[in-house]
Amino acid sequence: MAAKKVKKISQNYMDTIMCHNPIYKWSVDDDGIVVIDVEHTGIHHKIAQKFFHKPKTSHISLDKYGSRLWEAIDGNKTVYDILNIMSESFPDEKNTMLNRVIAFMATLQNNKFIKEL
Repeated sequence: MAAKKVKKISQNYMDTIMCHNPIYKWSVDDDGIVVIDVEHTGIHHKIAQKFFHKPKTSHISLDKYGSRLWEAIDGNKTVYDILNIMSESFPDEKNTMLNRVIAFMATLQNNKFIKEL
């Protein structure tokens, strides 16, 4: 049986401060879920909108974990601070929260929803 790989996170990453990418508008719905609006621009999107009736704007709804994490990202808190907030918000999942936070922040960063300060 192969050992499960554990992704090493550097101490420097835990000191990183993230902020929202200002090109994306976002809001919180009545259920407390964060919705990020992604506007589709460019020639390919214009063609898709005209001929395939694709929307001009997509609305990305985060889950309860993603919404809490998104709201914690304020341009002042470190990744370590955000991890603590998430662990306090979801105490039953404290043991898996590090992997969850790191994976979700990587996804947000890869999609350019957040960036390092």
